Amino acid sequence: MSASTTGVHLAWGASSHRGARRLLNEDRFLADRSVFFVADGMGGHDAGEVASAAAIDALRPLGALGTVGPEDVRERLGVAQHDVRSISTEPGRGAGTTVTGVVVAEQEGVPYWLVVNIGDSRTYQMSHGVLEQLSVDHSEVQEMVDAGLLTPTQALTHPRRHVVTRAVGAALPPEPDFCWIPIEPRDRMLVCSDGLTGELSDERIAEILLAQPDPQSAADLLVNEAIVAGGRDNITVVVVDATGAWQDTSDGSTTPRDALGYTDEDTLPREIHLQMGDRS
Repeated sequence: MSASTTGVHLAWGASSHRGARRLLNEDRFLADRSVFFVADGMGGHDAGEVASAAAIDALRPLGALGTVGPEDVRERLGVAQHDVRSISTEPGRGAGTTVTGVVVAEQEGVPYWLVVNIGDSRTYQMSHGVLEQLSVDHSEVQEMVDAGLLTPTQALTHPRRHVVTRAVGAALPPEPDFCWIPIEPRDRMLVCSDGLTGELSDERIAEILLAQPDPQSAADLLVNEAIVAGGRDNITVVVVDATGAWQDTSDGSTTPRDALGYTDEDTLPREIHLQMGDRS
């Protein structure tokens, strides 16, 4: 649902960078009206960047809908799956991409964040000064953490930390995770690729989000700090603020900020990783 019809006032900022070690940025993002997504492509040159762009293009029509729900998102992800599977790649290097983000929706007239996730890019909520990861990583190391085989600290450096268990473009159509979170004034949502969370701790991310009231400044600083910390991967950040009271506004209630342009530790879907072998 568009922000104007729900009466949710939004402000956002976005920033994306190839990082300090990559020649190419395979991340793409969408920040439009009430739809906010980040896609982290995989598969190398002419595959990863094409896959993430295809996924974002498939999701873009959601911004024009008057009402957005899980079935709308599923339909567009189905288009993304078809388009990514159609990408021609080198033998053994299938194209794929993660997708994570939020759309503004409603249930029984109450505005909600509808969180969507496939893969290991992440969506967070900052509410009442506390940062919480809303998405669950679809990755081998997360499975090992859940099984008690790894600690979260060990997962940060495990050699299979970049192997995802769900991706758009995988052989089997991925099942997206959805969750509904009531929107409150002064909520701040963070949507990011793992190039951010691989370099900065959640504690440092929270400090920056709390210290920077402007969402564009927050997005810029998060990306810059991730580059300084090593910048081993592409880094993309979208910060979305719920800034106003809920009321019907017909004159356009969103306040977008200009997104920066899109100026190798590769994420790999599990089946491709198994074909190619471990990569250091």
